[in-house]
Parts: sequence; structure tokens; C-alpha cells
Amino acid sequence: MPWTPDDYPPSLQNFMAPIRNKAIEIANALLEEGYDEGRAIAIATAKAKEWGEDRRKQIRKKGH
Repeated sequence: MPWTPDDYPPSLQNFMAPIRNKAIEIANALLEEGYDEGRAIAIATAKAKEWGEDRRKQIRKKGH
């Protein structure tokens, strides 16, 4: 099932919206390629963090 900005894995809840949305985008693409959910989330999270760092964006909500 594809994730959305309103329905996403709990592991993404502490990320800022731009990072979380990028992770959702990447994870959905990986699911379409046949990756299992756990692997897709792990890869997408790492890539979204990298994407955010490259753009000097805040990654996590304050206090997390």
C-alpha cells in the first residue's frame, strides 16, 4: 500500500515534513520496484536524510 503525507510509517513521525515527504516518495518508488516494506522504509529514510542534509534542511523535529 502506498504511503501518503497523512498515512505513513510511524518511524517517520519525528522528521520534518519535507524530509518525511521525500522519504514517502522514495519508499513508494521502491515498493513499485518490488522492495519489501521494511527495506523500502530503511533505504528511503537514509536517502531522505541525505537529501535534506544536501539542502541544509532541518531533518528532525526539535527535541528528537
